[in-house]
Amino acid sequence: MIKIAPSILAADLLNLQKEVSEVDRAGADYIHIDVMDGNYVPNITFGPDIVKKLRTITNKILDVHLMINPVSKFIEDFVNSGADIISFHPETEKNVNKTIQKIKDLNCKCGLAIHPDVRITDIKQYLNLVDLVIVMTVVPGFGGQKFQIEQIDKISELKKIKSIKNLNFEIEVDGGINNDTAKLCIDKGADILVAGTYIFNKPCEEYKNLIHSLK
Repeated sequence: MIKIAPSILAADLLNLQKEVSEVDRAGADYIHIDVMDGNYVPNITFGPDIVKKLRTITNKILDVHLMINPVSKFIEDFVNSGADIISFHPETEKNVNKTIQKIKDLNCKCGLAIHPDVRITDIKQYLNLVDLVIVMTVVPGFGGQKFQIEQIDKISELKKIKSIKNLNFEIEVDGGINNDTAKLCIDKGADILVAGTYIFNKPCEEYKNLIHSLK
């Protein structure tokens, strides 16, 4: 079953509690939290305090995507705030293995996020260590971007490696997801779809049908 992770980057931030509660009730599997620091990407968004507040209003998986540089010194803050999964971009860390282990040692699931410029071969050596791989189908930094269809071959490449090596990581796709691009990703082997504007740009009464349409 495909899992849907609404991204709060596209939510109405003045009514964030209501927005998260609505997608929770509408059948979201994860809540996706894009953390940006104005360094790795040219945008600034959320910090550990937002994760901590969200933890009090939903029991859904808090899927925290760190688009920050460096990562290591902030990991404990996000875990203590209630993150269930922490994903980071490997090019932000000199010792990727050490960063993965630090996240796992805190009893948190760990993911790697792949910038469109990063190849699967660049992260292949870490795939047996992680719980999640995020295939970015847009350039990280801003919501509402056009889906880069050429990135979907990474999904099938990951699925093939996963099968051959009998690995357990999930494949998540983030960027430009709608009911059309969702089908392309699912066909290639995606397990989780991050959707922002496709869900949150519509009235909350439509959230349930929108989430269902992606599945």
